Amino acid sequence: MRFQHATALWQDFPSLVPGVLHARGIRTGVPVDGPVAAYEAVAAERLAEVPESRFPEVAAWRRAFAAMGLKPTQYRCASESLLRRLRREGSLPRIHPLIDLCNAVSVAYGIPVGVFDLSRVSGDLYVRYADGDEAYETFAGGTERPDAHEVVFADDGRRAHSRRWTNRQSGLSAVRDTTTDVLIITEALHDSAPQDVPKLVAALADELRAVWSAEPTTAVLSREAPVFTC
Repeated sequence: MRFQHATALWQDFPSLVPGVLHARGIRTGVPVDGPVAAYEAVAAERLAEVPESRFPEVAAWRRAFAAMGLKPTQYRCASESLLRRLRREGSLPRIHPLIDLCNAVSVAYGIPVGVFDLSRVSGDLYVRYADGDEAYETFAGGTERPDAHEVVFADDGRRAHSRRWTNRQSGLSAVRDTTTDVLIITEALHDSAPQDVPKLVAALADELRAVWSAEPTTAVLSREAPVFTC
C-alpha cells in the first residue's frame, strides 16, 4: 500500500513534516510499563513548566486548525488532548500495549501519533481534503460523513480513517487485540519539526524492536518525497 499527503496540503501547510513507520508482528501481552512511564515523566516535566497550549508543537497545530476554520479549543489535535488529560489526571489510560506506547511518545514529544490497523484499510491511504461523501465509522459503530474540505485520512474505498486531520481517529482501523500489521503516522508543523520528527520516529522504531522484536520500515516524508510504500 501507498501512503501520502495530497499536493494541496503541501501547498497550504508547507511546514508539514510527516514521519511514518510500518511494523508487523504486533501482539498484546507484552510489557511496556517501563518506557510508558519514562515518556510520561518527560511530558510531566514539560507540563510543570508551561501548559500544553504553550508547547510550540501544540501551538502550531492550533494555528493550523484555525486556518481550517476550526476552533482550536473545541477541536484539539490528538497530542494536545492527551497532554491535557495527563496534566489533569497524572497518567494516561491503558488501552493496548502499542497504543499506550504511542500515546506516551506523543505526549513526550508533544506531536500527534496515529496508529492504523492495516487489515482495515482498503488499498492506499491518503491525507487529503474530503469531498464530503466519505464514510467515517465512530468508536460506537455509527457512521458520519466528514464536511467537504475537511482534512481526512481516506483510503481507496472512500472510508475516512480520521476526521479533522489529527483530531479524531476512526473506530474502523483502531488497534485491537487481533491487530498484527500497523501503520504509525506522526505529523508536525512547528519550527523544529525537521529535527524532532526524525527523533520521534527513531525512538518509536527502537521501542518496536525492543518490545515486539519487530523490524519497522520508517521514513520522514517531504514535499519532494511524499510517498511511503509498504
